[in-house]
Amino acid sequence: MRDDELRRILADANPWWASAAAGTDPTAWTRANRILRDRAGYDLGYRSRILDDIAHSPPDGSLTVLTGPRRAGKTVAVLDTAAYLCARSDVDPRQVIYASCDGMAARDLRRLITLGRALTRSVDAPTPRRRVWLLDEISGIMGWTSVLKAARDGGDFGDDTVVATGSRWVGNEDVQGNLLAGRAGSGTGHRIRQLLPMGFRDYLAAGHPHLALPPVAHPSELDGASAADALSALAFSVDDFDLAWQDYLTCGGFPRAVAEHQRTGAVSPAYLRDLLAWLRADVDPDAPTDSVPLLLAGIAGRMTSPMNLAATAAELGYSGRDPFERRTIRLINSHAALRCRQRADDGRAVTGTQYKLYLTDPVLAWLPAMVSPGLPRPDFTSLNEMALAVALARAIERHDEGRWIADDTIGYARTGSGNEIDLSPVRIPSADGPTTTTPIESKWTDSGWRADSRGLEAKYGRGILATKSILDLDHPVKAIPAPMVASLLG
Repeated sequence: MRDDELRRILADANPWWASAAAGTDPTAWTRANRILRDRAGYDLGYRSRILDDIAHSPPDGSLTVLTGPRRAGKTVAVLDTAAYLCARSDVDPRQVIYASCDGMAARDLRRLITLGRALTRSVDAPTPRRRVWLLDEISGIMGWTSVLKAARDGGDFGDDTVVATGSRWVGNEDVQGNLLAGRAGSGTGHRIRQLLPMGFRDYLAAGHPHLALPPVAHPSELDGASAADALSALAFSVDDFDLAWQDYLTCGGFPRAVAEHQRTGAVSPAYLRDLLAWLRADVDPDAPTDSVPLLLAGIAGRMTSPMNLAATAAELGYSGRDPFERRTIRLINSHAALRCRQRADDGRAVTGTQYKLYLTDPVLAWLPAMVSPGLPRPDFTSLNEMALAVALARAIERHDEGRWIADDTIGYARTGSGNEIDLSPVRIPSADGPTTTTPIESKWTDSGWRADSRGLEAKYGRGILATKSILDLDHPVKAIPAPMVASLLG
């Protein structure tokens, strides 16, 4: 891009600069911004707090990488942060620089950083002031981490606060080495953050605000005394949790999908096509239109068992294991799928074994049947296990930054009889030192649960059987409704 094009892009993307220069309301732009205006059409009051510390703190030289799937609200979170910063009396709006980096090349990014500072140089009189850079969808630029590293090592950009967002986590970008090795500033929050669709707890806050929730528990203490006491006090609301969970397993947590389901009882075909367009672009852009629905349906139907890649590829019509595996890796990189590896008793992944693959939001499991009539609908047994697995992975990531993108969150285990424990203990830090997560077995059942708990009890002597609607806390393996387990995980 030419300099005049980049200047125009920056001026258009930062209307608060002109307002600051003219002495008018620097937040007036929020009423005309298309993305924020569109949110108003499906707004249930949900707001991600993932960048609150940046919105409320002075620029401190920190660098934050915000990743997650498209349509989950990363751009909205960034624009909300810009709006809050513009409204602060201790921040000059010209310190805030936003840019959407979609379609740019590395040379464009280098020049954009130079021009962004030049266009806001008036804020440096009489003394230089740090900027807050909000670089949206930067991960589509090949070599973006190297560009940011060079800029932070060689100039004032290294003293600025930087938020870099992206929807795909590509292994050949050395985020840790280029950006987080001694270059993250003084911020104390997570430097790698994920914005995923609403978890069940956020879903309840948006759609069922009057349903009392248990306190969030550490993943190692889900079956502890404090959690049991909290759940006992909520025993009267088991049916309410069950009905809300079924709704959540039907619409998922993408904010617009939740709003549409709340208002009409279904996610609109238009939004489902929007999600499909994202997945086609990131996973299989050159394949026939039914490629992604067939892939999602194939995964959704196999989520509860370790996947034989060669056999699954053949069943789904791929020419071999490699083309199928490439697409599953793209799903994982796009945060649409989550891998669950077999774990040994010490929590380490067992190399050379089959893994389970979960979709990361329920609506992705429903999408094939909704956009391609004739493809199967997911069953609630699979959705129940999937949603619990994702909730546990999210909780692990909150306690141990970088685990999700390192493909090292959840795992399953084999028992002596060859059966599986759905979510086996994995290592996790706690305030008292290293520990392991509570083992969980998922069973979509509302009766006869004790027989289903024997595998957990024999292998670990403790754990949780995540049921449909049974709450029984009087045994070493406790029966807890899956939605209550998800609520404990946060």
